[in-house]
Amino acid sequence: MILGLGLAGAASGESVRTGPRAVVELFTSQGCSSCPPADALLTSLADRDDVVALAYHVDYWDYIGWEDTFGDKGFSDRQRAYAKSWGSSRIFTPQMVINGAEGVVGSRRDEVQDAVTSAQLPLAVTLAAEDDMLKLRVPADAALEDATIWLVRYLDRADVAIDKGENAGKSMVYTQVVVDRQVVGIWEADAGAEIKLPLDQFQNEDNGGLAVLVQQERNGLPGPILGAATYRF
Repeated sequence: MILGLGLAGAASGESVRTGPRAVVELFTSQGCSSCPPADALLTSLADRDDVVALAYHVDYWDYIGWEDTFGDKGFSDRQRAYAKSWGSSRIFTPQMVINGAEGVVGSRRDEVQDAVTSAQLPLAVTLAAEDDMLKLRVPADAALEDATIWLVRYLDRADVAIDKGENAGKSMVYTQVVVDRQVVGIWEADAGAEIKLPLDQFQNEDNGGLAVLVQQERNGLPGPILGAATYRF
């Protein structure tokens, strides 16, 4: 549901978050023995006010005997699309993608921190809950190109006992686990975007939140992320 919306500012009782410098997308797997340090690093990044942290569990490790409980072919395809957009055919776990523009080994803490520190998002996205609606506003910026607005649903935490694969016998804690992605609109650079969504479609959620990503596409492939915001249930 996409509707025009006028916002006069944050009213009393609103929940608003703006201003992250970086969106960090971790491509990980429960079947990957080198992934736990990256999973833990993403958890620490999620505590920062200037970072939107998301974990995409891929499915291409499932063949070794453990089927990732959050693995999704669509997430593997997203990682492959990033690689293709950078002129590469190579994908690996753990990998962190910063603002849709740079990929680093997700367990290399110093490289990840440097990438986050140098990152910037040009658009200040506002995401607010007021009454029974979730309201999104993205300002215009004619210096940029049009972009797609994604709504990403994630779980704050999931505890998983792994019986097979490289992490067999371990009980793992995963955070920021992406479970769904959908397009909710188009951001027009010269006009901006104002969207509202009914909160009751998320009323059964009690462990997680939503992230909004404003991301350009180039030749059908994911490009730079221009802005982001989150809402916690």
